[in-house]
Amino acid sequence: MSFFSKIFGKSTRTDKPADLSVLKCDVHSHFIPGIDDGAETMDQSIDMLREFSALGYKKVVTTPHVMSDAYRNTPEIILNGLSQVRVALKTEGIPLEIEAAAEYYLDYEFEKMIEQKALLTFGENHVLFELAFINPPDSLMGAIFKMQTNGYKPVLAHPERYSFWHHDFKKYEELAEKGVLLQLNINSLTGHYSPQVKAVAERMIDQNMISLLGSDCHHAGHIDLIKNGALYEKSLHKLLESGKLLNSTL
Repeated sequence: MSFFSKIFGKSTRTDKPADLSVLKCDVHSHFIPGIDDGAETMDQSIDMLREFSALGYKKVVTTPHVMSDAYRNTPEIILNGLSQVRVALKTEGIPLEIEAAAEYYLDYEFEKMIEQKALLTFGENHVLFELAFINPPDSLMGAIFKMQTNGYKPVLAHPERYSFWHHDFKKYEELAEKGVLLQLNINSLTGHYSPQVKAVAERMIDQNMISLLGSDCHHAGHIDLIKNGALYEKSLHKLLESGKLLNSTL
């Protein structure tokens, strides 16, 4: 029996919802309106942030896309949008702190920004970055080295979603050994992306490889998935109880 078939044949649900308040901070989201594929309006942003407060979060680090061929967001664009969201949060009386970094797409422009030390970070100089979903970039290890030698701490967004490594699990182990922190998406545990993504996410949790948990929230549907699905996954309970997550330190 294959690894995936073993996983899919087992119940992964529990009757007790997980308590996300232990995280304190979410580290991956798209709440600044109108600058990427996340919130389109301030009303949408505030509605989502109100839900996060109700889930027990005290803080979010929102991370708009930065991609040279799609979302050419600069620190000025992102921080200006952040200021507007903060004003709206205060006006609505929502007790939630919000900061901003970015989700950088690994491309040539990103590597230039590393060298220029022009990256938005969170925590202790952490940088969230993502890869193409089709093939791993040849420049991956070089970019990681550049980040580290320039004082950044690389955080790979949703590694469980990169299908090109699903049958080469050692690649995940190599990244962790090189000091790359791995950020899991909560909704990967619901099967939202695919059964294979769910299985790989659970294997990574079993091997204590996950350092940060993020919502990757783009819209209200992602919050519904968290409340109606992810909170009841045994693997989420295990991860929250692992003592491995860094969210609460940010």
